[in-house]
Amino acid sequence: MGESDNSLLIKRYASRRLYNTETSDYVTLEDIAEFIRDGREVQIIDLKSGDDLTRQYLLQIIAEHESRGENMLPINVLTDLVRSYTTHATSMVPDFLSASFEMLQKGQSQMMENMARANPLAGMPGMEAMRAQQEAFMKAMTGGIQAMNTAADTTDGEEAADSDEAGEEDLDAIKKQLADLQNKLSKLGK
Repeated sequence: MGESDNSLLIKRYASRRLYNTETSDYVTLEDIAEFIRDGREVQIIDLKSGDDLTRQYLLQIIAEHESRGENMLPINVLTDLVRSYTTHATSMVPDFLSASFEMLQKGQSQMMENMARANPLAGMPGMEAMRAQQEAFMKAMTGGIQAMNTAADTTDGEEAADSDEAGEEDLDAIKKQLADLQNKLSKLGK
């Protein structure tokens, strides 16, 4: 991992405690996960041997999230990953996964730009809340889970205000417009 202004060095002591060299205090795996979600690059080094333990701890963070039911990795993907360790495809898998995530992130950015630019229904009541929810979902798919929680909190307030202001007739009109929008989006996806 290359050094950068945003890089955070964590040292692991013989007691297995993790020490944040920036703030001079001990941290947990959840703290490290939060640093990463905030966009920080983290490097974890064993103090005694100097070994880079970053990969080991990142895998442990992922395993803990998966074991708590926060399943992001489908069983077939996990199975294929295990298989790839025993095949000749091992050398291709890291490059493929890296390229796939990069493509997902670029696709997310492109989709958000297209939604903002080419959405003729942007003025429709509730559309801003829906756009914020979709944006939060896409960020969550690429690692910004906290951003999703923030957007959901603000979206709930906007939806409550919209439903208070809209009467029965407006609600029916919005439902119809939403159905029309879903039809148009499904046609665009083909």
